[in-house]
Amino acid sequence: MQPEQFNILLRFFKALADDSRLKIVGILANQECSVEELAVLLQLKEPTVSHHLAKLKELNLVTMRPEGNSRLYQLDSEALQSISKEIFTPEKIASLIEDVDTEAWESKVLKNYFEGDRLKEIPASRKKRLVILKWLANQFDVGVNYPERFVNDILKRYHIDCATLRRELIACQLMQRENGIYWRTT
Repeated sequence: MQPEQFNILLRFFKALADDSRLKIVGILANQECSVEELAVLLQLKEPTVSHHLAKLKELNLVTMRPEGNSRLYQLDSEALQSISKEIFTPEKIASLIEDVDTEAWESKVLKNYFEGDRLKEIPASRKKRLVILKWLANQFDVGVNYPERFVNDILKRYHIDCATLRRELIACQLMQRENGIYWRTT
């Protein structure tokens, strides 16, 4: 996500992270209102409502039109749809983590459960156990068939209970087995 889009998204969420502003957006989605009407509806003072409207106008979420001595506000649904189309796509949301080390947790799990090349214990937590199993699966080459004794030899390098690890690798579908022959699936 580009820095400009990231800042728009951040400002959008900050603006809507206030219950009064959310209520204003909800009201203005249904009808035009003046500051005075909004103040009565929300039981707020007019300067407070004006402050909230200014925050929403910064993002172009509300439009204002003069009518006599008052100004009427309404939600700019086109601006809302534009933000949605430009920023709220799965790809754009996923790109928010471009500078986050998504493997940091897995690295921590591996560090905590391995002492050198030896697995200290098989984690009880399913999520942590899966991290260990994925690492173990990577010790096997894709496209290579392994007899069970070779699988045991490889797994024994890391932990004495190779039978449990073998069953877990199969159960998590990281490896497949047929007639005593094993192969890595991913």
